[in-house]
Amino acid sequence: MNNRFLVLFALITMFSVNSTFSQGCEGDDATTANDSLAPKTIVFGYLQTQYDYGFTNPDASTFRFKRARIGVRGKVMDDFSYYFMLETSPFIGSTGDAYLMDAFVTWNKHNWSRVSVGSFKQPFSLEVSTACHSLTTIDRSIVADQLVAPQRDFGLMVLGGNKYTKFNYAVALMNGRGLKVKDDNQKKDIVGRLTYKVTDFATIGASFRYGYPIPNNNDDTRTTFGGELLVKLNNFTLQGEYIYDEGAYFSGAAGGCGTTPVELGEKRDGAYAMLTYDTKWKVQPVFKYEYFDPNIDVKDIGYQEMMTLGFNYFFNDKVRLQMNYQAHIETINNVDNDMLLAQLQIKW
Repeated sequence: MNNRFLVLFALITMFSVNSTFSQGCEGDDATTANDSLAPKTIVFGYLQTQYDYGFTNPDASTFRFKRARIGVRGKVMDDFSYYFMLETSPFIGSTGDAYLMDAFVTWNKHNWSRVSVGSFKQPFSLEVSTACHSLTTIDRSIVADQLVAPQRDFGLMVLGGNKYTKFNYAVALMNGRGLKVKDDNQKKDIVGRLTYKVTDFATIGASFRYGYPIPNNNDDTRTTFGGELLVKLNNFTLQGEYIYDEGAYFSGAAGGCGTTPVELGEKRDGAYAMLTYDTKWKVQPVFKYEYFDPNIDVKDIGYQEMMTLGFNYFFNDKVRLQMNYQAHIETINNVDNDMLLAQLQIKW
């Protein structure tokens, strides 16, 4: 009953309120945000249908919705905007019910000191900050899914810059517990990310998080660092990140797309590098290498390496087909656990 009410409320809201633009899964577009001729209400969403084939157990191969999201963003007067998004895929979340993923209000008066309050992505990592419908590979890297958790949270964020400025930053004070739960300790997490466009084709960035992840615990802390590089030269795009994490962690924290958490040691890290090429035939070949070490002090326990080979085919700017072959690299015994993923996405 609650699930039906939530969906009904979202649909009513979409067609009855004024609107503007705000940062979130759709990103921030300064030209739209400040354009008096832009639509007052924008309804948006996307659907990702997917087929997974596992070589370990082919009988478990399945069709599913990777994501099924619908939202609304809008402007209230000239200085305030709002953003609202539902996740309706039954394959995301612990109960399979639709739930509120993003909901925040932003004060946009000054480009270099915008303020957002509500539920949104943590400002950490290039790949996590990339909208799910714009990911180059079907899955995010293992290190981003495992160490940037929760990916979404409740809090207050100050941010500045946009896609036209060389420098961008975001700093947030967040609960640290993720979605659908209240915070139950006295401390809050500090999360931040900044990027700088070094040249016309190269951007570097760094992320930081310091927090208290364990419920009812004001003592044990967690510290995370991240570095990123993005190079776009001619038709080539090179993207890479390194993330280091140490201290306490809470496996029950989740958010956003959610990934089953693994057991972590005191220190853990991971990285990925990804290369693409844009052809004139609307086909984008993709190669990605990544590793994830959940316990730096204990070698070979839980260590993962993976290569992803595939392509993206763009029918137009609204419809995209993705094909990924995920080749897992074992360090000791070879296991036939590779995956073949296919995804068709439609957005509006």
